[in-house]
Amino acid sequence: MNDFGRRSAEINDLLCILNVLNWDARTQMPAGGSSARAQQLATLSALAQEKLLDPAYEAAARAVDGDDVETRAAQQALDAIAALRRIPAELTRELALLKSEAQEVWARARAASDFGLFAPQLTRMVELNRQLAEALGYEGHPYDALLNLYEPGLTVETLLPLFERLRDHHVPLLRAIQERPQPRTDFLHAHYPAAQQKRVSLALAKQFGYDTSRGRLDESAHPFEISFTRQDVRITTRFQENFLPGALFGTLHETGHALYEQGVRPELSRTVLASDLPGLYAVGGASYGTHESQSRLWENRIGRSRAYWNLHFPHLQNIFPRQLADVDTAAFHRAVNTVRPSLIRVEADELTYDLHIMLRVELERALIGGELAVKDLPEAWNARIRSDLGLDVPDDARGVLQDIHWSAGMFGSFPTYTVGNVMASQFYAAATEQMPELEDTLRRGEYTPLREWLTDNIYQHGRTYTPHELLTRVTGRGLDPQPYLDYLSGKYGELYGLDIQKEQTA
Repeated sequence: MNDFGRRSAEINDLLCILNVLNWDARTQMPAGGSSARAQQLATLSALAQEKLLDPAYEAAARAVDGDDVETRAAQQALDAIAALRRIPAELTRELALLKSEAQEVWARARAASDFGLFAPQLTRMVELNRQLAEALGYEGHPYDALLNLYEPGLTVETLLPLFERLRDHHVPLLRAIQERPQPRTDFLHAHYPAAQQKRVSLALAKQFGYDTSRGRLDESAHPFEISFTRQDVRITTRFQENFLPGALFGTLHETGHALYEQGVRPELSRTVLASDLPGLYAVGGASYGTHESQSRLWENRIGRSRAYWNLHFPHLQNIFPRQLADVDTAAFHRAVNTVRPSLIRVEADELTYDLHIMLRVELERALIGGELAVKDLPEAWNARIRSDLGLDVPDDARGVLQDIHWSAGMFGSFPTYTVGNVMASQFYAAATEQMPELEDTLRRGEYTPLREWLTDNIYQHGRTYTPHELLTRVTGRGLDPQPYLDYLSGKYGELYGLDIQKEQTA
């Protein structure tokens, strides 16, 4: 291992330790530990940043004269060094401290459904993210600087036309669906004991290929995936005993993330191309959107398909015989694919999900741009939910406090969920084109061929390529929403008996 590789590995080790502490804080740590944990995280973040900004590390990166992969790793390190040098050390420390404290306060505020409890931390978080945007620099909107942390190359100017095209498709389709008879869904809200939910959720994750010798499933207030190298990739979900799909699809979603991390090739372990970068937000994959494409692909394209439940519903019925006694496969499949506007993003159907994302993006863009004050956020949130989804928000827990992202300082990450939806359909279309037998293998419950194709084409590369490079390598073109729109139109046209062409021209 050369000097650049050795120093990169040490930085990676520190970041993995940070992730262990974050995982513990969100799954097991007693509430009283939050203040001390914030200090620990800030100390480790500062150490990692110190190592990254060490002139010797920059010199080692500049001295790299290896293959294309090592050269890319060195360039990413140099880019991170340049960006971090623009960020004051005190700002980095303040953000690290605030993130830990704010997440604990958010959890209490959400439990109490009291936005006022969280507002002071959020106000400070918005201010620090504005400072971060100014330090990083931008050409258009300050939000661009934050977007680039999660999805390199994404800007407000490129994002808004994408959202407009999706909205022009989604809203008329939603209105047409709302005029059709809705399927029965009452059985989804029967009593499902959490212990049994966990057993079936883990079994489904393992069927996709989640390696539990290198991972585990735990419970948290908000589902997430986190990795400490490819050898230890953990997922969590949320068990609600009166709503079965939440845990099931939450687990499948996080499994998609985990398959990505477990699929990074071993040679990239402890390198820049398989880790976060201190002081910046990144993932082991090409971008947040690329990562999200895999969670949405496995959760929705596979996990919500009729072929999937033809195979797995009988087992689910055996686990919950009383709750599902008068339900057949077709009824269950229809129920978990029902289009019905809801208050909760993580429980939203595929069609209205993007509307949730657009709402959050517009609000956080306004917060960062100074056009919306934190104190006015609940009112703005509730108004958008009413206008976009036709729903009244009964309390803060089911409204503005439902997501953890703002307490974690993740301004700019929400658009990547919709970008991931678009990418997922592009990747899936490429897979079916290259593997004509794919649909047949999925109908038989054989998930290995798809997982191996995704590993060969996406997972193994970690962060070697930019999202645009990877998308072009795999699909032959850049971000293109058409496959995603075709998928949604075809799926819901069939489920609801719609003449899509007629609806689109009406």
